[in-house]
Amino acid sequence: MRNVLNLNKDWLFIKDESNISAQGGEAVNLPHSWNATDGQDGGNDYFRGTCLYKKTLKKADLPAAAKYFLEIRGANSSADVYVNGKALAHHDGGYSTWRVDLTDALTEENLLVIAVDNAPNETVYPQMADFTFYGGIYRDVNLICVAESHFDLSYYGGPGIKVTPEIVGKDAKVGVEVYLTNMKEGQTLTYTLYDKEENVVSTATTADTKTALDIADVHLWHGLKDPYLYCCEVELKEGDTVIDSVYTRFGCRTFQIDPDNGFILNGEEYPLRGVSRHQDRLGIGNALLPEHHKEDMDLICEMGATTIRLAHYQHDQYFYDLCDERGLVIWAEIPYISRHMPGGRENTISQMKELIVQNYNHPSIVVWGLSNEISIAGSDEDLLENHRILNDLVHEMDKTRKTTIAAVSMCKMDDPYLQIPDVVSYNHYFGWYGGDTTMNGPWFDKFHAMHPTIPIGCSEYGCEALNWHTSDPRQGDYTEEYQAYYHEELIKQLFTRKYMWATHVWNMFDFGADARAEGGENGQNHKGLITMDRKYKKDSFYAYKAWLRSPEEAPFVHLCGKRYIDRVEDVTKVTVYSNLPAVELFVNGESIGVKEAPDHFFYFDVKNEGETKIVAKAGEYTDEGVIRKVDEMNMDYVLVEKGAVLNWFDVEAPEGRFSLNDKLADIMKSKRGKLWFYGLGLKLYKKMNQSKKDEKDGKKSGGFDIDFKSGGIMEMMGGFTVLRLTTMVAMANISFTKEELLKMNRKLNKIKKPKNKK
Repeated sequence: MRNVLNLNKDWLFIKDESNISAQGGEAVNLPHSWNATDGQDGGNDYFRGTCLYKKTLKKADLPAAAKYFLEIRGANSSADVYVNGKALAHHDGGYSTWRVDLTDALTEENLLVIAVDNAPNETVYPQMADFTFYGGIYRDVNLICVAESHFDLSYYGGPGIKVTPEIVGKDAKVGVEVYLTNMKEGQTLTYTLYDKEENVVSTATTADTKTALDIADVHLWHGLKDPYLYCCEVELKEGDTVIDSVYTRFGCRTFQIDPDNGFILNGEEYPLRGVSRHQDRLGIGNALLPEHHKEDMDLICEMGATTIRLAHYQHDQYFYDLCDERGLVIWAEIPYISRHMPGGRENTISQMKELIVQNYNHPSIVVWGLSNEISIAGSDEDLLENHRILNDLVHEMDKTRKTTIAAVSMCKMDDPYLQIPDVVSYNHYFGWYGGDTTMNGPWFDKFHAMHPTIPIGCSEYGCEALNWHTSDPRQGDYTEEYQAYYHEELIKQLFTRKYMWATHVWNMFDFGADARAEGGENGQNHKGLITMDRKYKKDSFYAYKAWLRSPEEAPFVHLCGKRYIDRVEDVTKVTVYSNLPAVELFVNGESIGVKEAPDHFFYFDVKNEGETKIVAKAGEYTDEGVIRKVDEMNMDYVLVEKGAVLNWFDVEAPEGRFSLNDKLADIMKSKRGKLWFYGLGLKLYKKMNQSKKDEKDGKKSGGFDIDFKSGGIMEMMGGFTVLRLTTMVAMANISFTKEELLKMNRKLNKIKKPKNKK
């Protein structure tokens, strides 16, 4: 029988070393990442290179077996395996499971070395993206010990079993296919289906590697309401002796994605409203333990999401299992992201094959994502051909699911790229990266009218928030209050458009993006509804909970702004979220009224005198906080960029004249401002070219590539103040000196603001 030996303990780690004979090292256990700190602290300078993991294996300590396979469940991004100095295998792709046959290389005592490399290259995705590419062996490593005849361990890291249920009336016909190595004459396969209570539902014994079993009166997998799972076990037998076995859980369900009615599960409309998830954590990187995954799932379920986009790569098998168990509907994708690499086509194919083979049996998955924002610089023929190949590959490997893409805002509605997949979603940040919040819903209406047969969704939307606060929230201020306002508006626009097949907030959790230098805490993307350490739920989290959790299952009330205590105004706005129909607000013990809000967002005006205790009451549920009257703004609530050479309050801004504190879109309304704007674009383009030269010369690590010649990019940046843009472009390894910024501001001060026409 198969034995699986976990090898996570007692490795030696040697950083920045490719010579497998190197001595010394640090004792570590897996999972492990060498970028758990420097990949989250900003500066875009985290270590990217080759590191060694070394371990001694004594054959006498291993279970007796005919074959030994090393299983690596995640090593980012490329890796080589050596036993006793002999190179056995190479793998490209940092997010999938892969295995190596060690059998012939093993002696009595063995030195196992895994060289892992996350250095930049032009063939392995991802290479450009707004997240940290953590290096390391950050998931489990196992030794799988099997007989000469066994279920295949070399077929794209898969489980050796493929289950395809088909609903026929009230019953199901379950197709099962297994992959075998060295099956011998006289050996048989016993297929058994079990229900959730482990009762045998159906069984068959045959020598065929494909069969079909029936389930009478099938119990459907129905999302959050009823995530019912069956189990399929297949035993390889010689006589009555079981030589090897595999099993997998599966669910029986049907789904449709309709361009007018959205997602339909088992014949019922089932709106997909949820979040995207990055897997990393503060101080841990990608080296997560099962309890971390479970906590993430608990938080997502608490919010009431019905779907998760697992971005931008294959996630841990344990998390897919949790999605099956909890009933989340999943978008799974490969890291074909941001920049199309002509030399990376084979890697997109191999990563897609691994994603599908390893995850085919998960009922939670309904779409395979081909790419994300890959057309940011336009769609050339090589890019389009790569997508057609991937799309055809997916349909050949999996005839039960759909393909999708996440297109970037600048991708035009008539781009041929959009015609390739079965369904489409867009990443839009109107109200954060340009434009305003009101533009989101109408944009989707326009797309739906132009393409009435293409299901359209929103794969990313969001804005950043840290522990900054204001009573006058404005786009780009990074306050918790603006993030809450933004999501209130987006919820009302997106959730009420029935035709949208799925919406995914970017992001459920703050995540590592070492190139980022904004918001006052460098090295992170702070668009999460929850902080990166999972310790604080931002107010916007509760806005979603109010819409998505029913009052019957999880009644609650949430008082917003509890971190915003000191306030200068005489009357202040207080916001409350609840999924109950009415909220009463008490100020220092006295009721100031009851309000009803069909949109679940309740607003009150509260006198701000001295110290005030506020209690929000909905039904029998309460939440409370305190505000305090102050004469001057508490500067602890005001963003001061770390490492910034200028802040907004340092900028000279004469009345009636432009300054670095003005938005690019407003400056563009002036003829002189427009000329200045084009000059800025040219300056950024030149700095980008110098940055690329520095990268080639080894002076900088790779940054986020931004095409400043693109009209779409510059249009999107219209919502930025000039000062904010100059900090944002640090992601592209572009920096401005204080002198450059002051000179830029003096030029803007000479440009008059257009007078408003009455």
